[in-house]
Amino acid sequence: MKAPPFAYVKPRSIEQVFDLLLQYGDRARILAGGQSLLAALNLRLSAPELLIDITALPGMADIALHGETVRIGALVTHAELERSAVIARHVPLLASAVPHIAHVAIRNVGTFGGSIALADPAAEYPACAAALGATFTLAGKGGERRVPAREFFKGLYETALQPGEVLIAGEFPVRAAGERTAFLELARRHGDYAMIGVAACARMDSGRFADARLAFFGVGDKPVLAARTGTVVEGRASGPEAIAAAQAALTTELHPAGDLHTSSSAKMHLAKVLTSRALTALAS
Repeated sequence: MKAPPFAYVKPRSIEQVFDLLLQYGDRARILAGGQSLLAALNLRLSAPELLIDITALPGMADIALHGETVRIGALVTHAELERSAVIARHVPLLASAVPHIAHVAIRNVGTFGGSIALADPAAEYPACAAALGATFTLAGKGGERRVPAREFFKGLYETALQPGEVLIAGEFPVRAAGERTAFLELARRHGDYAMIGVAACARMDSGRFADARLAFFGVGDKPVLAARTGTVVEGRASGPEAIAAAQAALTTELHPAGDLHTSSSAKMHLAKVLTSRALTALAS
């Protein structure tokens, strides 16, 4: 199957993008890496009148350290994130997540902003952003606004982006002193969509968990930050008791739906397994 007919524009300024979005509304689609959008077009799951290619816009393809924040432009590719020394040092959770994203060919073209804006519930970046307390910069005709990651993802492929807005960048706090991270996912084959995964971070204070955060993906219509599970292990020594307490808490706040991969009960079991592995990795 081939895509339906559409017009194509490659703006040279963000202002031109805003004008086109205002003119076409929901009849237009933003094209960045296109690794999800082009497949949707060919399957005729999406049929826009206009594709707005934003890859020529300046200032959106950089990774920069600003004080205690790492800013990632929306057009930064997965491969660039994977190779970045800044990301490896200051946002290691993202560095751990990138190799799980599809395959090399996809990572060479797909973009950070495209993944975030699509808000696929099985995607890796949204869970990392929720666990780390990232903030996204959105821009429109009225100016820029910043939205915390935990408020950005609204539901299945639904975000806080308003009509006429474009995702410009994501800002991640640099790794705090003593902070440890762990990223785990389960897929039928490497590169396939995750059946379930977790992005986790915590500090260890004299062998006890502090500020533990676990964000799960592939369990619902958006990433789920298991706040109560993190609270339960606060101040606990690492070991079987802390893991058991976390797994018990998880059953009260995680309610995964079954899908093409597996059943709801199997996903809950896998979530407990990943919780055990993540806490063990954080403590090691």
